[in-house]
Amino acid sequence: MLRSVGQTRLAGSGEDSRATELRAAVSRLRRELAGHPVDFPDRGIAEDELAVLAAMVAGGQPEIPRMRRSLLLIAGAVGSVSALGPALMQVRQAVDLFGEAPRGRG
Repeated sequence: MLRSVGQTRLAGSGEDSRATELRAAVSRLRRELAGHPVDFPDRGIAEDELAVLAAMVAGGQPEIPRMRRSLLLIAGAVGSVSALGPALMQVRQAVDLFGEAPRGRG
């Protein structure tokens, strides 16, 4: 089986460590978002896109372009809520484990 650079399996689990990191990061941001006392206009977008990321990682074959799109939508939705910044950064770092962001075209 070929693996991409940086992909490792957790001992005994057969699971990709990147998926484990992404699952943990998404779970943390979902918890912090649920516990955030202030409602904001794009909260639903963030919740929906976190659900998309969770479903992709549960399915075992996340689509990197779709993961990055979800990350951008989540960042746009919660980026102004500084209390969620560390959890959002953890999601970004977990998505980055799947590969570099594509560079400009041309």
